[in-house]
Amino acid sequence: MVENKIKIEFLSKSQNEGFARVAVAAFVSQLDPTIEEITDVKTAVSEAVTNSIIHGYDEKEDGIVIIEATLLNEEITITVEDKGTGIDDLEQAMMPLYTSRPDLERSGMGFTVMETFMDSLEVFSERGKGTKVVMKKKFKTVS
Repeated sequence: MVENKIKIEFLSKSQNEGFARVAVAAFVSQLDPTIEEITDVKTAVSEAVTNSIIHGYDEKEDGIVIIEATLLNEEITITVEDKGTGIDDLEQAMMPLYTSRPDLERSGMGFTVMETFMDSLEVFSERGKGTKVVMKKKFKTVS
């Protein structure tokens, strides 16, 4: 049983990262989250979308980033997906401080940040077909 759901598609341009972060924050606001909870979601979405733009499409081509968010029983599931290059070695990519783009002075902490701010993180990727990041967070109910 889905309580509510959104789907957003946008070009893989860095200018759209802020839009994605705010759109998901606005959607999750119906659960009346704390400031800390909404900041956690915004940060995780920002990292996932930035990864899609920088690593999925290499910032050289315009691709599509797809975000789906589903609310069910005080929990949000957020999926960020691209149809870009995919990840060669997912285990290595998820290691803290690893970056495939040192030329851009990336910190290599994107997946670590997502894991820290969300309750769960799953990443699916296939070379040449893209990457899907699925994050979940349960919200505290205020009595």
